[in-house]
Amino acid sequence: MEMVLGAMDTPLWYWYLILILSPPLVLLLLHRKISASKRRRLPPGPPGWPVFGNMFQLGQMPHRTLTHLRDQYGPVVWLKLGAINSMAILSAKTAADFFKNHDLAFAERTVTDLMRVHNYDKSSLALAPYGSYWRIMRRLVTVDMLVAKRINETASIRRKCVDDMVGWIAREASKVEAGRGLHVARYVFLSSFNLLGNLMLSRDLFDPESNEGSEFFSAMMGLMEWTGHANVVDLFPWLRWVDPQGLRRNMERDMGKALEIASKFVKERTQQRSHHKKQRDFLDLLLDHQVNGTEEPINISDKDLNIFILEIFLAGSETTSSSIEWALTELLCNPETLTKAKAEIREVVGCERKVEESDIENLPYLKAVMKETLRLHPPIPLLVPRRAIEDTKFMGYDIPKDTQVFVNAWAIGRDPDVWEEALAFKPERFLGSNIEYKGYHYELIPFGAGRRMCAGVPLAHRVLHLVLASLLQGFDWSLTEDVTPSSMDMKERLGITMRKLQPLFALPKVIM
Repeated sequence: MEMVLGAMDTPLWYWYLILILSPPLVLLLLHRKISASKRRRLPPGPPGWPVFGNMFQLGQMPHRTLTHLRDQYGPVVWLKLGAINSMAILSAKTAADFFKNHDLAFAERTVTDLMRVHNYDKSSLALAPYGSYWRIMRRLVTVDMLVAKRINETASIRRKCVDDMVGWIAREASKVEAGRGLHVARYVFLSSFNLLGNLMLSRDLFDPESNEGSEFFSAMMGLMEWTGHANVVDLFPWLRWVDPQGLRRNMERDMGKALEIASKFVKERTQQRSHHKKQRDFLDLLLDHQVNGTEEPINISDKDLNIFILEIFLAGSETTSSSIEWALTELLCNPETLTKAKAEIREVVGCERKVEESDIENLPYLKAVMKETLRLHPPIPLLVPRRAIEDTKFMGYDIPKDTQVFVNAWAIGRDPDVWEEALAFKPERFLGSNIEYKGYHYELIPFGAGRRMCAGVPLAHRVLHLVLASLLQGFDWSLTEDVTPSSMDMKERLGITMRKLQPLFALPKVIM
């Protein structure tokens, strides 16, 4: 999901033109807000430009820029991004206070303009207003869909989709040129997309060997494309009617198409429910809830169902593929670590059978590799922004209502007060440690924490480890001829998730 902080690479003249075209009333309102803010005790932060605030200071990698501000301004930094009051949390200690003592006060979300298209935000679990609907959907996901028993029952689905991915890579392995390599993240993404398709709809939704592709896949790719762009409207809301970048128009088109296709899936299942003999999937659970209703005065509408389907794919596929890409990149740049991870899999699982989800708990080094990857490369480095429900006191500061809050998981994962050799990739730091990424250890929060942390962590835990273990068990991986560990480009790009700026191309050699 797009953050308000995106890559600010738009020419400066463009912003001056916007300023010239902005109504004078806006400037008056800004002046009144600035005067009011002077009477509050706000957190420290860098001085900004009139109207634009600090937006030009953040650069293309705002999570990095904010981390550097910690040394000068401390662990809580105040920013003005266009018309939006913003606060950044930059240390594990401050994050712990935020989630332990102020979680409810900041339980709302900042919703970007594109996420309001077709009222997506109203039905989205991640973005819905904090209230009855959100509680019902959260309970449905955590108690009915992603409870341990049901996750165990669907292990064969994940195994099948990962086997498909391994098969795709194996068929390509002999064709890959030594100087080019194979685009690893693409195959992981397609596998994740089909995995979610099977869990949600009991069907594959994309075949990488087909030239036709999938209509639904194409529509979802459009949504991911537009939400990965920085949108000036999020910083200057009065420009919404202009849609200066055309992002809303594109989003309305592609989301409309995706919702139309999702609606067909739901109608088809509704008509076939009595004849549906397959294992019950997530859509069946949603339809059961819709039919049986709820004790609370709210039901799930058809539109809610359709948007929930879209959210499953938006939230799951990009996160998995980006995390696996970073994990394999770090392993290839640290050959000794790669050797240890492969040796553990051989010792615990052997070569006669495939690694299974039930093996994960017996692979502590593999788990440490994934934790270390998520520490250094959280999928959403600033998490999904929170928003203050009301005027709030935090760390002695006066935080106005509607302030958006960025919890910088990227900075927290590099907090020198918590992590020794914080910039080094050292999975060994987690061996014998009880630190987990389930929202209770605030020094490691790649999926957030508190009441609005990612509800899909139990499933993500299984998928990430199964995919990585299968890639390591099935192939010997190496870098292409023109890349060495020391020359690997580790720069990032921000979109829905934090991906490698230069995708990982690696050479797979089949070993089983």
